[in-house]
Amino acid sequence: MQNAENFGTKGETQSGEKAARIVGKGKQMSRMEITGEPVIRMGQQAAPTQRADEGDFFAVNPQTGERLDPRFHSASLAEVEMAAKLAADAASAMASSSGLARAELLRHIADKLLYGQETITQRAHRETGLALARLNGEMGRTVGQLRLFAELAAEGSWVDARIDTAQPERAPAPRPAVRSMLRPLGPVAVFGASNFPLAFSVAGGDTAAALAAGCPVIVKAHPAHPGTSELVARAICDAATELGWPEGAFGLLLDAGVTVGTALVQHPAVRAVAFTGSSAGGQALMKLAAGRPDPIPCFAEMGSSNPVFVLPAAMRERATEIARGLTASFTLGSGQFCTKPGVIFVPQETPESFWKELKAAVCSMVSMGMLTAGIAARFDNGVEGRRVGGRKVEVFAEAAANPAIASAGTPIVFKTRLEEFLANPELEEEVFGPTMLMVEYRDTQQLEAAARQLQGHLTATIHGQDAERKIASALLTILETRAGRLVWNGYPTGVEVCDAMVHGGPFPATSDSRFTSVGTASILRFVRPVCFQDVPEALLPPELQEANPLGIERLINGRRNRG
Repeated sequence: MQNAENFGTKGETQSGEKAARIVGKGKQMSRMEITGEPVIRMGQQAAPTQRADEGDFFAVNPQTGERLDPRFHSASLAEVEMAAKLAADAASAMASSSGLARAELLRHIADKLLYGQETITQRAHRETGLALARLNGEMGRTVGQLRLFAELAAEGSWVDARIDTAQPERAPAPRPAVRSMLRPLGPVAVFGASNFPLAFSVAGGDTAAALAAGCPVIVKAHPAHPGTSELVARAICDAATELGWPEGAFGLLLDAGVTVGTALVQHPAVRAVAFTGSSAGGQALMKLAAGRPDPIPCFAEMGSSNPVFVLPAAMRERATEIARGLTASFTLGSGQFCTKPGVIFVPQETPESFWKELKAAVCSMVSMGMLTAGIAARFDNGVEGRRVGGRKVEVFAEAAANPAIASAGTPIVFKTRLEEFLANPELEEEVFGPTMLMVEYRDTQQLEAAARQLQGHLTATIHGQDAERKIASALLTILETRAGRLVWNGYPTGVEVCDAMVHGGPFPATSDSRFTSVGTASILRFVRPVCFQDVPEALLPPELQEANPLGIERLINGRRNRG
């Protein structure tokens, strides 16, 4: 096994002189300009002349429609091959690295990002139209995720080491020495998300979890923010290079279409896929991953309409408050959060104050900037489909249009009865953008029927009072089979990054409801259990050695301890 010293971990595995040299370089980034080239060999870009012009594209400011320099060059299939080969070559060394070494890498990446924060967020602002305050907050979340996974890797108990000692005298047959732990899968292909250019993109949660697990990462950048992606990729490469990680530990590929992503998922060196985005995109990748000669897992988070159930007493007691909370939640980030509340169940006897507050709030708004022209067009199509779909769905409130924004979505609220919702399952589908569908129900029995019919969602929310615990309990029992996160008297937008968070849910919200894409448990996507039977002590990973040199918690003969 290769020890942590090879990867420049500070402290007891590294000389003081080397540690001082790395800290001296510290937070600086080697280059802050954008080249428009893939980042394959630890920050080295290939020459633009190697590509045909038809593979070129530009970032576009969605607020103004302005084309942003420089020209970006889609990776060639040869470069996909190169990135995959480098990652495969790095996989064994990364798998053998220590948790302390991985922690040092993640912290060093965080430092680099903070050093380049102003340049990165300014570019992200131009490429996405997102406010600088939002982007600075997202940078904080990104750095926080990296440091959270650094703590997880350094402590080490997440590997779930299990030891059943030998019992040579056991009758009728002796028991061998059996030991197991979680081991990294190998190179992971990460697809950057459109709506979170930092926290769910190049250095986002998927990358942090994969690196913490000891997996090389190849990111396919989202074409909506390629300049931001390149700057962040350089921060990762600088950190890895300074700490002496293998050349293929990280790579970035660019493409405005699907060619690069398809080739990457189908490459035999890639052992897992992580995706955040549309249902169509996620399901396409799932099919590619499953259709390989050697199928691999595709962990796709594809969004949902995140139903909200407002119980009668809660509506009577807090009508105005709930109207304001829903309005703020469904328009947050122009409705471009995967946790946006999209279907709201309200009682028919809802007080007029609720409807009055909701209509006034929405009608006082104007169109909001969307992330890309394509997202804006799909939002308009979804809204138009509800307007003219021939179902008993009416427009309840609509904001004013703002022609000054190139790619815009106009907040709009629709209204229908539960019978129509149940008869038209397509009404449950997500419309990505600032819109909600209000569904009126007659009684709580009808509400339970609606909950049972739901497909998989990321979240489900209940607003209730203490007197409604019976119906709330019945709903929770149903909804825990339909969603990954259940919210009580709150709003689903905003996903806390912590150990207990679950950002996942049954299909079609995600490809596999057993996993989360946020929080430390997301590392479990990129590992598999490996058993070592009667393997000599000297050949065992440190986590499974008798002396427990890392001091981690282990399950030994059915009992958890650090012995």
